[in-house]
Amino acid sequence: DLKKVPGNIPPDIVKLDLSSNKIRQLRAKEFEDVSELKILNLNSNGIAYIDPAAFSGLNNLEELDLSNNSLQNFEYGVLEDLYFLKILWMRENPWRCDYNIHYLFYWLKHHYNVHYNGLECKMPEEYKGWSVGKYVRSYYEECPKDKLPIYPETFDLDKDDEEWERHKEQSVQTVKKHGVIVTVIG
Repeated sequence: DLKKVPGNIPPDIVKLDLSSNKIRQLRAKEFEDVSELKILNLNSNGIAYIDPAAFSGLNNLEELDLSNNSLQNFEYGVLEDLYFLKILWMRENPWRCDYNIHYLFYWLKHHYNVHYNGLECKMPEEYKGWSVGKYVRSYYEECPKDKLPIYPETFDLDKDDEEWERHKEQSVQTVKKHGVIVTVIG
């Protein structure tokens, strides 16, 4: 029935099981005195909030279980000190697929050696059951062409730099050929 992480944890501990308690939030530097910790189980606590500095000092942590909590997203920075993390359990959390989930997705994408599970949208209803990766990719899909503003000179966003330079040169040559002066304001 712990409501917070105890402060009297032995500093040389390597495995800590705090599962099935009533810890609702992790405050900054909760684990700074247990730097040798390799496995941390926080399963089934109802954790809804993790301070960005909560895992500060856990440089040797290899496995973190956050399953079966109330997490909807991670604030930027929550995972930054977990340099050697190999396994991240996240199933059975009500992940909210909005812009705030992007940090977690991109952190995992850039830390490809971390094995994880349970990253599925639970909210809002239109994304329920989607993988978070699918949601993030859909967030950045190109706008439909008929919704783009119309300007006198447009170019495709997919053109690479070389094509853009050619396009620019052709535009300049066209201007010179026809004696047209174009002034761009804005």
